[in-house]
Amino acid sequence: MHITQLNRECLLHLFSFLDKNSRKNLAKTCHKLLEVFQDPLLWSLLNFHSPVELKKDNFLLGPALKHLSICWYSERVKVCNIEDWMKNSFQKDFCKRHENTVSDFLLDVCNRCPNLLSLTLSGCGHVTDDCILQLLKNCPNLKSLKLENCVQITDDTLEAVTLHGASLRTLHVDFCRNVTQAGLERVREKCPSVMLRADRSANMIPDSKPGKKLMLEKASRKLVQL
Repeated sequence: MHITQLNRECLLHLFSFLDKNSRKNLAKTCHKLLEVFQDPLLWSLLNFHSPVELKKDNFLLGPALKHLSICWYSERVKVCNIEDWMKNSFQKDFCKRHENTVSDFLLDVCNRCPNLLSLTLSGCGHVTDDCILQLLKNCPNLKSLKLENCVQITDDTLEAVTLHGASLRTLHVDFCRNVTQAGLERVREKCPSVMLRADRSANMIPDSKPGKKLMLEKASRKLVQL
């Protein structure tokens, strides 16, 4: 029996075992398999391991999407997660090339995936509070939000959770150094049903501008002299 003789339900089941690239390659072989590739039921779960993957035309965004994960583990993550004033020109150029990639993708998710249940972002140094705010507003069924090493996330995201995260049950802000203990306490107070985790966050040194850093260094030297 040829694969195209299988019914749609069987083909969807077979496609479900393939990664995004393999699905796309198989879909190129005939019109029937292309239709299966384009079936929204196939795309309830999406995992990405690099912002570059978001630009590939090998997946489908739609109301069927329930679980989304963008986890970037690379030495380059460290480059994107340090302050701009500390980067050399090469590092700045590298970050500039994809600084809006994840944010633009998440805005598409906001507009096209209202039934999203869980979102995990790791190493996404360019994602901002406003992006998460829009997501919480447009995906009212979101139950799990896990953010790790997203350095631009601040207490504004925590405030957005208290205002628009009615369905949220799990919130992680691990290694998000710009959230504060006060922000975390507000979430605990306003959303007692949310399972909150903030490993290595509120106790980390927040971002500071060069001027502030210089003032801190001078103050430290004065204390040593005394």
